[in-house]
Amino acid sequence: MGGKCCFFIGHREADESLYVSLEKTIERHITQYGVTIFIVGGYGGFDRLASRILVELKKKYPSIQLFRLLVYHPGERPIKTPKGFDGTIYPPDMERVPRKAAIIRANRYMVDHADYLIAYAWHSASNARNLLEYACRRAKSGKLNVMNLYEEE
Repeated sequence: MGGKCCFFIGHREADESLYVSLEKTIERHITQYGVTIFIVGGYGGFDRLASRILVELKKKYPSIQLFRLLVYHPGERPIKTPKGFDGTIYPPDMERVPRKAAIIRANRYMVDHADYLIAYAWHSASNARNLLEYACRRAKSGKLNVMNLYEEE
């Protein structure tokens, strides 16, 4: 996959009140930062909101691509590519990861391979917050650009 890539991580509690802010942030990543590839998980309110916005923005920016991150092997738990998505991504070597750790490992893989991360995380004892802290360490070394919408509110 060529092009700048953006991944999303956030809490399931994200709701409609975030729509406008998230839409503006995604559009800025397209127009100002040159992001053409977006990867979204399939769990929780933040993922659903980001997916919905991106499906709509693809009408305005047909060159962007949208992929669903799979955390379980597609042979074990088949998932059709959602409407409006360009495909799915299943990180390498995930079949060796215990099911309890699959979401965490897949998300970490994406943080390690994305150029940008758009987050919505604040719970201190959560996987999303732990991943955001890991991403911020990568950002300090110049390997990732991170924006946490919770801090922007």
